[in-house]
Amino acid sequence: MEVIFMNRLSRMSDQNEEHAQLWIGEEEGEWHLGWTRYEEGDRVDAIWYDGSSWDELLHVYRHQLAIQMGEGYRPLLQGLFHENDDLKSRSYGGQRLHCYSELYGNEGLYMDLCIWRRKRAASDRKAPYFIATNRLLRLISAFVPQSIDELMQLPGVGENKASEYGAEWLELTNGLERSTSFPLEWVYTVLKEQEYESWLYKQREQKYKQELDRFTTRKQVLEGMKEGHTLEEIVNRSGLSRRELIELLETLDLEGYDTDCLLDAELAVMPEEEQEAVWSAYEELGDTFLKPVLHKVYGGEKPGGSNLEQVYERLRMIRIRFRRHTETEQNAG
Repeated sequence: MEVIFMNRLSRMSDQNEEHAQLWIGEEEGEWHLGWTRYEEGDRVDAIWYDGSSWDELLHVYRHQLAIQMGEGYRPLLQGLFHENDDLKSRSYGGQRLHCYSELYGNEGLYMDLCIWRRKRAASDRKAPYFIATNRLLRLISAFVPQSIDELMQLPGVGENKASEYGAEWLELTNGLERSTSFPLEWVYTVLKEQEYESWLYKQREQKYKQELDRFTTRKQVLEGMKEGHTLEEIVNRSGLSRRELIELLETLDLEGYDTDCLLDAELAVMPEEEQEAVWSAYEELGDTFLKPVLHKVYGGEKPGGSNLEQVYERLRMIRIRFRRHTETEQNAG
């Protein structure tokens, strides 16, 4: 195997410096990504990736490196493969307040705020995150504002939020002891740079994990289509719901991937005249909304006792073909 990239990393632990190496190698068209840690003369090797996809290797690289940097390791060569993106631009302001709130928040108050949000979301018939994000509740739990003026010094609280929910938040915070004060400029000097950087890399770890999961899911779907699997088999393989999978198929079709084999197999049980009626409805009504097409083709009742979600599923699959056909005609014109 030929090593084509290597970077040395180190961290301080109990006044001792620990060292590690991150390396990328290539052998007969296969990529290898590994991590070697040295501790008290011992060498511990871990393989993070073996495979033929450079893109997949990069996703694994960024995620795993973010984990190590969150644990305190710092590379000798910095800025490679985007591991330091945005750190300078995010070094001040709201990010430090968010960091402090997550590290030093009042867990009891945070849970009370979550219970309040759940009840308020139910009464308002809104999604909880429309009421308040987890980060905002963390800020309130850490800094314990006891007036509207203090509340509005928190990132994410404007006049609308303060007027709509402020009084209820203050009911939960008033009377609680706090060891800090407003304004919050003190956070920028009290928060240690090392713990702030580690927190930032934890955020990166979560971001890269999500990107890696999306990449892996996409790969599983593409492989499933190539191998001729059914929709249900790909659902079981990828962990996506059927609706999520069809939405991904829409994206893949737009990107030029061949989805016809899978669509053919799934729509084979749908009568040809029924498919033609759906197609005609898209031509007449457009393809933005499914409900008008449903009523146009089937009237107010579900067709043939079929499950309504299954009907919508087929409408979405026909829409994939319809949109591709429409785009092809537009490009030809």
